[in-house]
Amino acid sequence: MTATHEVYNQPAPLVDYNLYATNRPLRDALAFHLPGSDEAPRLAQGVRWGSSTWQTHARLANTHPPRLLSHDRFGRRIDQVEFHPSYHALMGEAVAAGLHGRPWSLGPGAHVERAAAFMQFTELEPSILCPISMTYAVTPALRANRAVFDAWFARLASTAYDPRLMPFTDKPGVTMGMGMTEKQGGSDVRANTTRAAFAEDTPWGARFTLVGHKWFFSAPMCDAFLVLAQEEGGLSCFFLPRVLPDGTLNAIHVQRLKDKLGNHANASSEVEFLGASAWRVGEVGRGVAQILEMGTLTRLDCALGTAGLMRQALSLALNHTAQREAFGKRLVDQPLMKNVLADMALESEAATALALRLARAIDRQDDPFESLMRRVLTPVSKFWICKRGSALAQEAMECLGGNGYVEEAGEGVMARVYREMPLNSIWEGAGNIMALDLLRALRQGGKGGSVAEALATELAPARGTHAAFDRFTDALPSRFDGATDEVEARRLAQDVALAVQAALLRQHAPDFVFEAFCRSRLGGDWGQAFGTLSASTAFDAIIARGMPS
Repeated sequence: MTATHEVYNQPAPLVDYNLYATNRPLRDALAFHLPGSDEAPRLAQGVRWGSSTWQTHARLANTHPPRLLSHDRFGRRIDQVEFHPSYHALMGEAVAAGLHGRPWSLGPGAHVERAAAFMQFTELEPSILCPISMTYAVTPALRANRAVFDAWFARLASTAYDPRLMPFTDKPGVTMGMGMTEKQGGSDVRANTTRAAFAEDTPWGARFTLVGHKWFFSAPMCDAFLVLAQEEGGLSCFFLPRVLPDGTLNAIHVQRLKDKLGNHANASSEVEFLGASAWRVGEVGRGVAQILEMGTLTRLDCALGTAGLMRQALSLALNHTAQREAFGKRLVDQPLMKNVLADMALESEAATALALRLARAIDRQDDPFESLMRRVLTPVSKFWICKRGSALAQEAMECLGGNGYVEEAGEGVMARVYREMPLNSIWEGAGNIMALDLLRALRQGGKGGSVAEALATELAPARGTHAAFDRFTDALPSRFDGATDEVEARRLAQDVALAVQAALLRQHAPDFVFEAFCRSRLGGDWGQAFGTLSASTAFDAIIARGMPS
């Protein structure tokens, strides 16, 4: 009878491997953007974050989600969120790696280095990165209130993680969150109803009291937040600490934690402000401009995070199909499976290339050309990478069959990846918002020329190298000139993303990758689903390049 329980033809899990050493597309892209940079830190991160130890922390942080403690046993309001120890371990690891506010204290290349580490960490565990990403995004925005910035910046850039609820002056490091959207508005933040009333002048500037709510208040355990509220002069941005300078708790009342499809390790909440103290950041009525600047950075992380998840989904599919046998040979050797795997590998590499290119634009934001490219790359990267991520995750799950759909106490990593994928597309502006942002960018000029001119320069290195690329990009300028019809904005965002991805692959990917990408994505020799590449595609070479071992 025991023979019926013999387990065979089941793949070994993808554990204890180097996330960075085995990621050839990421390494080649970094060699292009940061030539001569030291790979040793990335290799060390790849070993740690690909280990079974850290994968166990990721599993535990998701299977034991955060719990709201609104009151203590005596009935006093405490508004605290309790986390599993693995959550804090992961947060400490991300902060120690400098994925939060650290790059703003460093020199050239820091944002590209951080982007590579962010993608690697996402392969390990994406949902704890929400407060990490927000801390990264809000840190430079605080410069608009110099007193607050001077008081908080050193701790925002510190590599020490301290989850204790106490005054920031008593902590070696802090994190920050955001509270922008309300029930009635969502992305339309101008519809916000939270009110700010002047209270007094302080060393941090004018103090206001806030009355209102936030429908999505991510990471309520952070030390401070940037929020939007209406004051007499319009919608403004405010700095809202969790613990006030006198050591008392601010009037931020957590109503409940969101029960989400994925992102289980992260606490997203609904809150009410009942006279909460806050300090304005920036000019009166300029709150929207403030969040747009922060949105550039959080949208970067949406693209980076999705690219990292795509790489993880591909790695899981490749690991499974390289070991599993069916119909007399390994799945990876089956012709149809080769087509599917190679197609996903192309998509994953193109996503990595585009996300890292956006990070370079952030890193060189004082360069007029890069400033223009940031305008166009931010919306198209978030739009296209996040749209393709969910489709790729579904296909990768199908490669694993029923095993991919089963979680089994959190050990089914593919199911966790699949549930996480839609979030980055929704968070910080869904697809339509991104497409409209692209139209606005194309209509605006700027120092150094227009976005359309900058884009032409960006695509120039690949001109004349592939007929499909030339035909595809030749048609773009006329669409820029008439970029006023909103109904076609999504298609334009898609095509700009594809053109930039192809140009990047020409510069730092092998010829067989560039050829297959251009023929399928730009030349139309492709179907409506993954696994529809031309029979002449270099399947084996593309699959070998994507292998996680």
